[in-house]
Amino acid sequence: MHSLLDPQSLITTVGPAGILAIVFAESGLLIGFFLPGDSLLFTTGLLVAGGVLLRQPLWLVCLLISIAAVLGDQAGYLFGRKVGPALFNRPDSRLFKRENLAKASAFFDRHGARSLVLARFVPVIRTFTPVVAGAARMHYRTFLIYNVVGGVLWGCGVTALGYFLGQVAFVKSHIELILIAIVAVSAIPVAIEVLRARRAQPSSARR
Repeated sequence: MHSLLDPQSLITTVGPAGILAIVFAESGLLIGFFLPGDSLLFTTGLLVAGGVLLRQPLWLVCLLISIAAVLGDQAGYLFGRKVGPALFNRPDSRLFKRENLAKASAFFDRHGARSLVLARFVPVIRTFTPVVAGAARMHYRTFLIYNVVGGVLWGCGVTALGYFLGQVAFVKSHIELILIAIVAVSAIPVAIEVLRARRAQPSSARR
C-alpha cells in the first residue's frame, strides 16, 4: 500500500505507460479511487523537469496524460450508464463504498455539468462523478465537452505546475524533501476517510 501511495515509487516501478494506466483507473474506474492522482501528476512534472526518470518532452507527457484522463472518465460514464441506479444498491466491499458514490452524486447535483471539470481537482469525487453522470443519463455530447475540458485542465495543469516548480533552484536542491511532502499531503485524504469510517462504526465494532 505504501508503494501505491508513493508517486515517485510508482513512477519508478511502472514507468510512463504505468502512469497513464493509473491516471485512466483513477479517473473513472471504481477501484482506482485510492490511487494518487494530483500528487502523481505533480511528481511526474518534477521528474520530467529533472530529466532523470522521465526523459519525454513536457508537451507529450501532458498530451498523453490528458488523453488517459478523458478515456478514464469515458469508461466511468459508460459503466454508470449501463449499470444505472442498481449501482446505488450495491453492497459495500473493500474496494467499493456507497458513501463515496453518494458524495459524488451530491457533488453532481450541486454543480451539474460543471462538476465534471471541478471534480477533477477533488480526490475520490473525481473517480465517481463520471459514473454518476452516466447513471443520471447526462446527454453524451454535454458530457464529452466537459470531460475533455476537465481532463486537459487537470492533466496539463497539475503536470505543468510540477514541471515549472521543478526548475526552481530551491525545489531542485530539496527534491527529496519536496517528494516526501507530496507523499504526506497525498496521504491526508486517505487518513481522513479512515478516521471518518472509524468514527462512524459503533463502539462495539471497534473493539
